[in-house]
Amino acid sequence: MMLEIKPIFHALCRSKVGALLLLIQIAITTAIVSNAAFIIQDRITYLNQDTGYPEDEILAFHVMHFGKDVKSHQQFELDEAMLRALPAVKDAAYINNIPLSGSGSSSDFSINSAPEPGLSARTAYFFTDDHAIKTLGVELIAGRNFREDEVVVTNDNDQRANVTIVTQALLNELFPDEDGLGKTIFLGDIPMKVIGVIKHAKGPWLKDSRPNNVALIPYINPNISGNFLVRTAANERANIAKRVEDEMLENYNKRVIIRVRGLDQDKAQYMAEDTLMMRMLIVLITILVLVTALGIFGLTLFNINKRTKQIGTRRALGARKSAIVNYFLVENALICIAGLFLGAISALLLGQLLMQHFSIAALPSIYIAVTAIMVFTMSLLAVFGPAKRAANISPSIATRTI
Repeated sequence: MMLEIKPIFHALCRSKVGALLLLIQIAITTAIVSNAAFIIQDRITYLNQDTGYPEDEILAFHVMHFGKDVKSHQQFELDEAMLRALPAVKDAAYINNIPLSGSGSSSDFSINSAPEPGLSARTAYFFTDDHAIKTLGVELIAGRNFREDEVVVTNDNDQRANVTIVTQALLNELFPDEDGLGKTIFLGDIPMKVIGVIKHAKGPWLKDSRPNNVALIPYINPNISGNFLVRTAANERANIAKRVEDEMLENYNKRVIIRVRGLDQDKAQYMAEDTLMMRMLIVLITILVLVTALGIFGLTLFNINKRTKQIGTRRALGARKSAIVNYFLVENALICIAGLFLGAISALLLGQLLMQHFSIAALPSIYIAVTAIMVFTMSLLAVFGPAKRAANISPSIATRTI
C-alpha cells in the first residue's frame, strides 16, 4: 500500500504552491538553525572558557595621581602594603594592565635578540611584582616566584628587569623540543631569564591569536597612573570594593580612584557583544522554529478545510480514523523530507560562507543531523492536532453541498 504515497503525491501536485512554500520554509529553518546552533555552542564554549584566574575573588581598580609631593612608584609600594593589611584580603599587587579587560600590552617575545631572526611568539605582558602570582591565583608549576630584590621599582625608563615568569603555552611555542625553564628570551633586545612557569593564564584579549601566551615582568614604573589587583574571599569582595576608595585616599589624597570592578565584571564587559549575539541567535532560532511550526499547522488546517467533503467521503466508504491521521502525517513527512534535504545542502553552503567571511570553524555535520531530527519531529507534532481533527469529520459531511 506504501501508505497511500502515490495519491498523496498527486494531491500535493494539485496544491503545490502551499507545499512548495512550506518546503522552502523548512529548508531555510534547517539551514539557519543548524548554523546558529553551532555558533551558539561555540560562543558558550568561548564565554565559559577557563581563564586561569579565580575571577570572583579578584578586584581591580585604576589610580591616577595629581600630587607632586610624592613619587608615585614609592607611594604604590605603600598602597600595596596597606591593601594587604585589610581584613579578608589575601594579597594585592600593582599591575600595568588588567587581564581579561580588552586593554593591555603585547609584543613578540623571541629566542634571539632583535634584530636577529629567530623563533618568536606574540605575547601579552604585565608589569607587576612578586605578589602577582598569589593575587592572580595562578598555578606556578615549575621554577619559582620573583624575589623582592628582582622587582625593579623606579621612575627611570632606562632601567629594566632581567627575569620573567611565563605561561607554559608560551614556552611550548618558543621551545617546542626542550624545557624552556632557565632559558633566556627577548622582548625586543631586552634579555630576560625564565625563572618560573605558570600552568595556564589568559592575557587581556580572549580573542587574541595567542590568548594563552602571557609573561609577568617584575617592573613597577607607574609614572602618574597605574592599576591594582586585590584578591579577597569571594563573599567579601563587595565589602572591600566599597572600602577601597576611602582607604586609598586616606593613605594619600592627591589622586583619583576610578573603575573599581571585579575581574569577572571586566570579562563580562569585554564579552558583552558576544553575549548579545548569542542571545539574539537564541531568539532567532526560537522564532524560526515557531514560525515553521505555525506554517505546518496552518497548511494542514487549510488542506483539511479544502478537503472536508473528500475526507467525509473516505470516512463514509469505511476509512478508519487512523488512516486519515496517517494520510496527513505522511503528506507532511514527504514535504518535510524534501525540505530537510534542501536545507542540509543550504546549511553546508551557508557554513562555508560564514567560514570564509567570519573565520568561523566548519559546520560539523552532527549539527545538521540534530537540527533535521528536531525539525522533523516538530513538524509531525504540529500536524498531529489538525490530523486528529480531520479524522473526526463525520461521514455525513459527504452528502452536503460545499
